[in-house]
Amino acid sequence: MTRICVFGAGAIGSHLATRAALGGADVAVVARGAHLEAMRERGITLHAHDGVKTVRVQAFATAAEVGPVDAVLVTTKVPALPAAARAIAPLLGPDTPVAFVTNGIPWWYFLRHGGAREGERIPLLDPGAGIERGIGIHRTLGGVVYSASAVIEPGVVTSEHADIRLFLGEPDGTISDRAKMIAAPIEAGGMPCPVVNDIRHRVWGKLMGNLTSGPLCILSRSDMMTTLSDPAIYAAAIRIAEEGAALAAAYGHDLATSAEARMKRSAMIAHKPSILQDLELGRAMEIDALFSVPLDLARQAGVPMPVFELTARLATQAARAAGLYSPAP
Repeated sequence: MTRICVFGAGAIGSHLATRAALGGADVAVVARGAHLEAMRERGITLHAHDGVKTVRVQAFATAAEVGPVDAVLVTTKVPALPAAARAIAPLLGPDTPVAFVTNGIPWWYFLRHGGAREGERIPLLDPGAGIERGIGIHRTLGGVVYSASAVIEPGVVTSEHADIRLFLGEPDGTISDRAKMIAAPIEAGGMPCPVVNDIRHRVWGKLMGNLTSGPLCILSRSDMMTTLSDPAIYAAAIRIAEEGAALAAAYGHDLATSAEARMKRSAMIAHKPSILQDLELGRAMEIDALFSVPLDLARQAGVPMPVFELTARLATQAARAAGLYSPAP
């Protein structure tokens, strides 16, 4: 039986832990607060498109209480990754892989990239290369998840629609047994979990939704359906999606789906993006991974993104005013 630890079991982490447990894995979670206490007492209850499911998991406050495992899923927010990299050391055996299931451009993007920028670091996402030193690119897997989830009360998580999936992939593009090991119980538990050879392409695909929904929903303080119901905002969202697709293309990724088609789908989803949920709940916001780094990459590639830049900078000001984002010096 595969022993998996989900480190940072909030909404997404709890959903993945539930799927892995349903699929037969031996699951431990590291969490905090009332959510941790509820999982200790009652397990995790998931309300999803395929029914209400409750699983028992081993719930802990620290990685030291868990000990070495076969695999780790890190599902913390990006600002917490440097601290997480230090904290998960007790989970790591000699060959334990660590899958970073995160939003936005990942800290490891140019490592084992194989392109002209092979080996470049992104200091905004990994200050002082602390994550790289603490975990190592040799352990690292990329993860891109689609699951509109929220913790609706301690120990209880909702997944808002049936379009759920987790992509896992090696930074060097190989299809590895260790990725398949993690994917198998999650897939068996009811969440499609393809192991792919193009994880960066999946990063860009997910990022397109973040670029459009994130800043606009922060500014409107509303879900995607409500925000995009205004024709002027909808038109701006299409323009942002076009800018994002041009940026992805500059880095070698043709996303194929038209901006109009993407926005039609988004306009039907009454879900608040996670970055807006963070603002409302007073949690650190993923400004750098979702806004700052894409803008840096755009400047480096000579790709103009005027509409995205305006909305992202306004959203960043909102985050700073709320005390939920402190830019790197």
